[in-house]
Parts: sequence; structure tokens; C-alpha cells
Amino acid sequence: MMDATVLTTAPEATLPKLKLYSSEDAEAFVADVRKAGFDYLRFELPDMAGLSRGKTIPIDHVAHYMTTGLNLYGGTVALDSYSIPVRGSGYNEEMNYIDCVMVADTETLSPVPWLEKTGRVICDTMWYDGKPQMATPRLLMKKMLELAAAQGYTVKMGHEYEFYAVDLETRKPIFGGQPIFVTARTHGHPAIDDLIRTLQTQGIDIITYNVEHGPGQVEINYSALDGVAAADRAFVFKGTVKEYLARHGLLGTFMTKPYKGLSGSCSHFHISLLHSETGKNAFLDPAAEHGLSSLMRSFIQGILDHARASMAIWNPTPNCYRRIRPRTYAPSNISWGVQDRSASVRVKASYDEATHLEVRVPSAMSNPYLVAASVIASGLLGVRQGRELDPPAAGPQEDDERFEKLPTAIEDALEAFEADVALRDLLGEEFVKVYTAMKWQEAGRLRDEIPQAELDEYFELY
Repeated sequence: MMDATVLTTAPEATLPKLKLYSSEDAEAFVADVRKAGFDYLRFELPDMAGLSRGKTIPIDHVAHYMTTGLNLYGGTVALDSYSIPVRGSGYNEEMNYIDCVMVADTETLSPVPWLEKTGRVICDTMWYDGKPQMATPRLLMKKMLELAAAQGYTVKMGHEYEFYAVDLETRKPIFGGQPIFVTARTHGHPAIDDLIRTLQTQGIDIITYNVEHGPGQVEINYSALDGVAAADRAFVFKGTVKEYLARHGLLGTFMTKPYKGLSGSCSHFHISLLHSETGKNAFLDPAAEHGLSSLMRSFIQGILDHARASMAIWNPTPNCYRRIRPRTYAPSNISWGVQDRSASVRVKASYDEATHLEVRVPSAMSNPYLVAASVIASGLLGVRQGRELDPPAAGPQEDDERFEKLPTAIEDALEAFEADVALRDLLGEEFVKVYTAMKWQEAGRLRDEIPQAELDEYFELY
């Protein structure tokens, strides 16, 4: 059983440390950047929505900013989905709108193939006094990874995204119908095949790609990685889809439910724990039912225990909840099952080292760092408490009325998140304050908009 103090108080020893680079290390890195053929380097910060924000630096100035930090507006992570500063977040007016500094992670250097001689590094941020911005998604994920590491586990993860590819001007999908897995459709537009090659050029190991159930809907899968590199890969993937397709007259949208009556876009999240010392899968017990270790069973139950609260993170916008409907392969209740696509948690019970679980609830609009952080936190809480896994249903999980329903509106999910003290405490007050203030602000602003459907229904007739 896990130490309760480690999981609930998040001592300083578990918080990520940030430091600037020495002149020698900065110059050595710049030499590597030049050797890679880059004249410009993008310093990128994954914001709360998972979008890239930052600045592009000519190579001659990169070493300087690595030693001093690259200045950026300190409330960047506390800008909502329309880039409006979030009131009451603690990161904007309360700080007199001051700057923070971006600290490059040199291990994330990769090319931006569609720009000439341009590379990128993914950054973390800290205030000028050296305090890390723990509301930022990447640092929050690192914090959860360190909690797992303190218990002797490495976390292996992969994100699996769907998106719609549509004409940039007309916004009509690049193909019609419901041609899921139809090979001709997969290769029907050259931009998709070119996109695959562009992703591979950035070191993203593509394992499969195919068209999905919706018209113009595509799914591209890539291999899992350990630790924060898994979410970094997802961040680069989503950004590449957006930027690269736009250069081919297409719009790649991860909006969860862009079309009424058509398939929503998801982000299935795959995860397993490995023993840090041996690299062996801690979720596997060949002698147990389905090959699932007691650790895995408690981890799954922890995810289920905190699923209602986690919905606020897994489905971060009002639009996301239009996807949560029965019999659409978008889980609508809190359940688990072995290989059951209708369950919230699908167990991939392969009876070998590949054994892992798949959380099927997150939408394509979800932030990969935050999905990972919330799932790790929930699972570790289940393990700490020694939770016993509730039995699954005999048939499809979503057909069993005994299981609690997932929230179908973001307001309900936010209320559940605010009521889940254990999960909030583990994620930390700084993140929770920024995130909840942001999501309530977005929800309130969008609720005041007049939907076109209401105008069509009421304006002329009544």
C-alpha cells in the first residue's frame, strides 16, 4: 500500500525542478542545433488547451535565452480558449500581469519540416524568482510521474487521436459516407499520406493509420513512450496535423463534435506501470484472472472512483459532452471490461508484457499532459487505498443500468471535480485554481452565446 503522505501532500522533493543553462552547456546545445541544420528555433509551451504558444528565435540568440530564460507573459497558461485572461486564476491581475521565463528542454529538439531550417524545443516555465509554474500541464504531469517514481514505477503511455480533415474554405470533409477502415479512402487524399511522412520526419513512430466512422475522419496511431516524452509526442502530433494540413488547403480539426449526428472525435489513452528496476510490466500477473495484477486492479478502480471529477479534464469544453452518448463507442457510464469498447476503461488483457489499460472517455480536444496527469493521480489513489475492483457486467458495460452515468455537461463535471478533495489535493491547489477558474469562465461565456439552432427554431416563427 502506498504512503498516504507522499500522495496527498506532494512534498517539495516530488516537485519538478527547473534551472537555467550554463554558458558552456548553452553553446554546446546551439552547436548541436546548427549541426542539425537549423537557423531558427521555436520555443514552445503547451498551454492549458494543449496548443503551442511561444516565440521563434534566430539561432544567434538561442544561447543567450537558454542562460537567462526566454521572457513570456506569465499568465499565458491562464488564457482561456479565446485567449481571454482568466480572472481569479492567480496568474493574471493578481501578479500584476508580470512575465515568466521559458526554460527549454533540450531533449525535445526536433525539426519543423514544413518551415525552412527551423526546429523546436518544448519548454517549461517559471517565475523570475525560480518558482515553477505548477499550473502548467507539462509540469503537472512531471509531478505525477515523480509520485509514481517514488513508489518504484515508470509510466508507459500512448495517446490515440481522431480528427476530421476538411476543406479549409468550405469546411466540407475530404470524403463522404461512413467508410471506416476502407483502404481506398485512407489513401484517397495525398495530403494524408504526406502528413504521415512529415510526422515520421519528426521522430514520431507511426504504427497504423486509417479512416474512421465519420466523413473525413482520420485516425493515426503511434507507439507508446515512457514518461513525459509520451505527451510531448502527442503535443507535436496535434500541432503538426493543424499546421501541415493548413499548408495543403485543409483544416485538421480536433473539435470533439463538429457535426450533428456524425461521429465524435476521441483521444483514447493507453497506460501501464513498469517496475523501475526491472522494466517488467507491473500490471501483469499471469496467474491471476485475465492476467491482471492486484496493482492493476486497484489502479483501474482508482480511475473509476474519480472518473466523474476527471471528466472536467478529459472533456474540457461544452462541445465535448455532445459526444457522450450510448452506443456510439463513446462511453456513457463508469465501467470497465476486458476488450469491451463500450466501457470507460477497456482492459487490453494480452497475458504478456503488453498488458495495459485504455481509458476511452477523453475527447480529441483534451490536453495529453492533463489526461496523463489525472489518470496517473486517480490510479495511484486507488492503489494507495488498496481499492478492490468492482466486477464488470456480463454483456456490454454501457447496457448495464447499475453503473453510474458520466456527466453530460461540463458544469456537472466541474462540480464533481471541485467535490473530489482527494484528486484535487493530489493535483495541487495551484493547478486546480487556474483550471477551474478558466473552465467556469469559458462555460459561462459560451452559455451566453445564442446558438444558431435556437435562431433557426424560434426567430421567425415566434
